Amino acid sequence: MTATTSQDDENKKDAPDPELQSPLIPLSTAATGGIKPPQKLCFDDMLQMYCGEFGRWQMKHFVLTTIAWALEAFHTMVIIFADREPDWRYVPGSKCDPAAMTVCNLEPETWEWVGGPRMSTVSEWGLICGNKYKVGLVQAAFFGGCMIGGGIFGHLSDSNLGRKGSLTMVCILNTISGFLTSLAPNYLSYLILRFLTGFSTGGVGLCAFVLATEPIGPTMRGMAGMSTFYFFSSGIALLAGIAYLFPEWRQLYIATTMPSLLFVLFVLPFISESPRWCLVKGRIKEAMAIMSTIATTNGNQLPPGVILALDEDMSSAAIATPAIENKEAVSSSIADIIRSRVTRTRLFLSVAINFVCSVVYYGLSLNVVNLGTNLYLNVILNAISEMPAFMLTALFLDRLGRKPLTIITVWFSGFFCFLGSLIGNRGAWEGVRMICSILGIFGMAGTYNLLFIYTAELFPTVVRNVALGLCTQASQMGAILAPIVVILGDRWPFVVFTVCGMSGGMFAFYLPETLNQPLYDTLTGMEAAENESDATTRV
Repeated sequence: MTATTSQDDENKKDAPDPELQSPLIPLSTAATGGIKPPQKLCFDDMLQMYCGEFGRWQMKHFVLTTIAWALEAFHTMVIIFADREPDWRYVPGSKCDPAAMTVCNLEPETWEWVGGPRMSTVSEWGLICGNKYKVGLVQAAFFGGCMIGGGIFGHLSDSNLGRKGSLTMVCILNTISGFLTSLAPNYLSYLILRFLTGFSTGGVGLCAFVLATEPIGPTMRGMAGMSTFYFFSSGIALLAGIAYLFPEWRQLYIATTMPSLLFVLFVLPFISESPRWCLVKGRIKEAMAIMSTIATTNGNQLPPGVILALDEDMSSAAIATPAIENKEAVSSSIADIIRSRVTRTRLFLSVAINFVCSVVYYGLSLNVVNLGTNLYLNVILNAISEMPAFMLTALFLDRLGRKPLTIITVWFSGFFCFLGSLIGNRGAWEGVRMICSILGIFGMAGTYNLLFIYTAELFPTVVRNVALGLCTQASQMGAILAPIVVILGDRWPFVVFTVCGMSGGMFAFYLPETLNQPLYDTLTGMEAAENESDATTRV
């Protein structure tokens, strides 16, 4: 009996521990002193399993952060009203010339601006006739600043400054430059200040977008990302009302800059840093604290044995440490994007698509403004006409996928631009061409709405804002080119818009689908997933 018992004990010692055979638990409970080792989860898995993908915390964070898009609309579109050419009239007692359509051929003492010279920059500094090009130069300077600022702040938000830090900085700079613009003593200072405003404005949208959408789970991220543009369009419509209440351009700049100041003082303190960014930068404790807050606010609870891990750590055979410790930050740059076979192609295609779509969107917007009706009403109608496109793209985003929807909306816009190029601009056909232009804007507004979420999903966290910044720069280059295309007149703008729209759809054919795909944290994790997918396809 004793010999048998001794033999059984030896067999138990030699038998493998069943816990050691589990692929999810690398160490047995006995091997860790009776304490179960932490369970490593990637960000999206932790949201889906424990925190909630879009609960009360994400809703509050999303709304507060996305308010910044309305501020961007104020600083971008204020030029429509501040640099408009006011109505003019003959001075009482002067001889009227019925053939005069402009003031360029009239004597200065025979006419005056309705409302006085302080109504706009055009009337105050005489930006008419031979100086009319200066208005376009200001617009080009603003978008040039956006192009530079988008790239710089995209890099800063991916580096040590962070998403929230970058958004705070651009809003502060917008506040300062906006108030200084209202005090501009001459045209040159106004031009410089508009460039500086564009420099900071270029980072507002991309920083706010990434910060708002990164804490949202994969199944809700697309719908939430598409909703950001409602805030931009609402900001444009609200701007028209503000401009109506403050018709003088200096007062208008003060009125449209004040919301940026209020945002910095009363909204930003209640916005959290992106936990994804904290994870990538090795600030595990801070990321876990935010995730715990998300879970608690959403009515859930994080188990004590769960910690965040990068996707590249999840794909490796690394064993989880028994405690939550900060680790070395993971960082990448534009050079890393270009060196990677996967992201290099995605970057070039995304830049090209954003450029051609920007030419069409801003070019058609300039044509629609010339409806010949009330300016304030025109701007409101333009903003409202974009909202159905946002709604439809959001509705079909998770049904058709990012790639097919991009191709459909771009080609929809290009098709009606093609029809517009075939239609004359006389009589009743003028109205038909205008309908084609509006439908072209409708399609391109849906594309613009989709491109932000699509581009964000194409790149990992370490370079996401850098990639978005480059695409934003490409968009601003298209915005600078758009007024030049419109100057061509007659059918040529629609011809250019057709070529841009059709080529944008062709570029989108070579992008991968990102529907229900995880947001990768690092380039290594994305490349490993792509290699595994390629191997599976070959098999």
